[in-house]
Amino acid sequence: MPLDTATVRRIARLARIGITDDEAGRLQGELNGILGWVEQLSEIDVEGVQPLSGVGQAALRMREDKVTDGNKVDAVLSNAPERAGPFFAVPKVVE
Repeated sequence: MPLDTATVRRIARLARIGITDDEAGRLQGELNGILGWVEQLSEIDVEGVQPLSGVGQAALRMREDKVTDGNKVDAVLSNAPERAGPFFAVPKVVE
């Protein structure tokens, strides 16, 4: 089904893309070409072809949830400009 210029303008408006008359004509040809490729793909006989495996079929490895503090206070605070004990020191914001 070839697209007309009005449909191309509607697609551009939905995508929030401003196009000129010249661009609408060029885009009409490009979109019709893409739709032609999709139509060609629908003509391919895929009967008996197994689908490729993807990540949707992979089982996730589970681990036990443990809540820890990371035990890396010195490493975390090593780049802090100022620190007060095991905490970041920041300027007072509210007076």
